Amino acid sequence: MKNQLVALCLGFMTIGTFAQKDELKDAEKAIKGGDFKGALAIIESLSSMEDTMDDKYKAQYYFLKGEAYGTRDVKKAAEAYNKLTAFEKQIGKQKYTKEAEPKLNNLLTFVSKKAIDQYNSGNDYKAASENFYLTYQLSPKDTSFLYNAAISSSLAKDYTTSLEYYKKLQELGYTGIETVYYAVNKASGAKENLGSKQNRDTMVKLGQYSDPTTEVTKSKRADIIKNIAYIYVTEGKTEEAMTALQEARKSDPKDINLILNEAQLYIKLEKMDKFAKLMEEAIELDPNNPTLFFNLGVVNQNEKKIEEAIGYYKKAIELKPDYADAYMNTAVAILAGEEAIVNEMNKNLSNNKKYEELEKQQKELYRKALPYIEKADELARTEDTVRSLMNIYDILEITDKADKLRAIYKKMRE
Repeated sequence: MKNQLVALCLGFMTIGTFAQKDELKDAEKAIKGGDFKGALAIIESLSSMEDTMDDKYKAQYYFLKGEAYGTRDVKKAAEAYNKLTAFEKQIGKQKYTKEAEPKLNNLLTFVSKKAIDQYNSGNDYKAASENFYLTYQLSPKDTSFLYNAAISSSLAKDYTTSLEYYKKLQELGYTGIETVYYAVNKASGAKENLGSKQNRDTMVKLGQYSDPTTEVTKSKRADIIKNIAYIYVTEGKTEEAMTALQEARKSDPKDINLILNEAQLYIKLEKMDKFAKLMEEAIELDPNNPTLFFNLGVVNQNEKKIEEAIGYYKKAIELKPDYADAYMNTAVAILAGEEAIVNEMNKNLSNNKKYEELEKQQKELYRKALPYIEKADELARTEDTVRSLMNIYDILEITDKADKLRAIYKKMRE
């Protein structure tokens, strides 16, 4: 009786194996006939047997599952193709993996385009993140899609998912550094990214493009750490944010981007003394960066160190003569001295001689600030520059210029 029972069990296993084989054939036939709904019904009926399925049919099952789901459910298709790749790698065969490659490429194109469109629309970052991550799942070697998923999640304010993706990028050692192959389109005169060296060189040989150049993009490592830190700050986890940046700086203490990111975090934490110290450190590494001097000017101005602030603004202008904000801030710093003069004027309302002296000092201060505001307005006109100039012209009784600006200001306000 015992021997008969074993024979019966073996018989049931044989019947199950044949059933799997026949059903997979039926699913394959349905897919070829365009009956994806019928194919999915068969595939789903086999899903409960996935773990116990005969190895000689398992790769085919994953392949057909991926094909049946396709663009109808990219996530499930991606899972099936990933299982196929892992399984055939395990058994040392690549039959269905090779057949799946063009289908994977089609899915990649479909879902990545969808993600890019959703991202560019600016109103569905959550869906964009999901589809970028799906693209990454379909092609794990293309880690840039994981980076895009992290950014999209952050924009969707899904900080938990974004943080998970950024940390995964760190684990993978992602830098985002890539070589870009440019050439100038002869028809349009525009410099274009032609994808690969081979494609770029071919287009140049055909005479459609000229002036080939190759550029290497900057590492995104500092941006990843910065974003991790900012997510921690958003969640109120300032200690974790600071730890993330400081740990990164230990491995590369001279990375100016990391220094600036840590400095920006101190602004959020309103620790301006530490911000200033880091900016000074950054200037030592990059002494010709006008933005660094401008930021130090802002810090010193906020701390009422007016002369120091003006000195930093002027250095920023020296390095960047068209730095409109630096000109405007220089004027604002100069005019900071007006408060003390006005206070004295209020104390001497009955002392005409003293009052007139103070009034002269006030106007002198305006004359000193005026060239900087005029230059700021010349470089980048705003309501603020026009209003400031108009007020100073009125005080200094430069009526013609004040009247001319009044019409401009009115139009800007409208």
